[in-house]
Amino acid sequence: MRNPTVQHFPQRQPFDCGEDEIEGIGNYHLTDNDHDEAETIWDPLQLAASSGNLVEVNALLADGRNPNALPQGWYGKTALQVAALHGHLAVVQVLLASGAQVDAPGGNNGGRTALTLAAGATTVAHQVQSTIIDRLLHEGADVNHPPHPYMGRTPVQAAAEGGNLTILRCLVALGGDIRAPAAKTSGRTALQAAAEQQHIEFVVFLLQQGVVVTEDDMRVSQNKAGVTALQAAASVGNKKLVKTLVDAGANVNAKGSRFNGCSALGAAAGGDFVDIIWMLIDAGADLDQVEGNHGRTAMQVARVRGSMNAVRVLKDAAQRRAYMSSDIDHILTSSNA
Repeated sequence: MRNPTVQHFPQRQPFDCGEDEIEGIGNYHLTDNDHDEAETIWDPLQLAASSGNLVEVNALLADGRNPNALPQGWYGKTALQVAALHGHLAVVQVLLASGAQVDAPGGNNGGRTALTLAAGATTVAHQVQSTIIDRLLHEGADVNHPPHPYMGRTPVQAAAEGGNLTILRCLVALGGDIRAPAAKTSGRTALQAAAEQQHIEFVVFLLQQGVVVTEDDMRVSQNKAGVTALQAAASVGNKKLVKTLVDAGANVNAKGSRFNGCSALGAAAGGDFVDIIWMLIDAGADLDQVEGNHGRTAMQVARVRGSMNAVRVLKDAAQRRAYMSSDIDHILTSSNA
């Protein structure tokens, strides 16, 4: 029997300045056959927990099934993790009472603890989500459990990504680290996650709590498929969010990720977001900045993506810059004559 309700992660990541399929990054390009191989048979208790079948969960536990059976497959989850993700409160309570390990690691790819999955859940009623998180915390769940190196999140990062501000505030109040570094591959800090999902209130909250945008950006260029908060905001064309981050001191020319990365200007150009392009140029964006393993400028990103409005605007900006530069040279030459 196969898992009928697999949900790998609560959120998908829209940001990607590259066009090529690179081995080892996400499952964005997996075929149906790849999924067949990836989703191996789950433990019966994990299946029952995933579907919220409390009767079957109780029967399996009474029959001696291990509540801590290891995750199966690339994106496998323990019974507690999958119950927490899907908001099956009664199942969570039974599993905890049966000795389920609250901070057990997840599968090989992007393994997340039960608390992290619950904090980032997007399809669970907020009251149920809060109750599950309270139960996990009561059982000693680590509010600062480090992220899995591949697509991992801390509980705070997951909450910033997920969209429940009450959960984020709660975790921060309990000592959750708002400055925790992102996972090495496809990771997101809390600020980056909030920006990518366009949670403006979350971004404002994190800034008010002391996140420094320039410090938050520092590790992005060293990671695979990383993104600064400003690059994420530019990639989705959110003017209010871009302005908020620029006003907070975001570096418009911060380096992009070494895999599929690009500048904030390149991100806006790829999405054909003309207003964002002008905002970034006015803030000092470098038209010639080259980023990522593709080594592309914003103009090249726009051409690859077929963003012809962006191409036109970037050409116009380059011509204006050249005109201003020649004008300044003329003035300097005249003054030295």
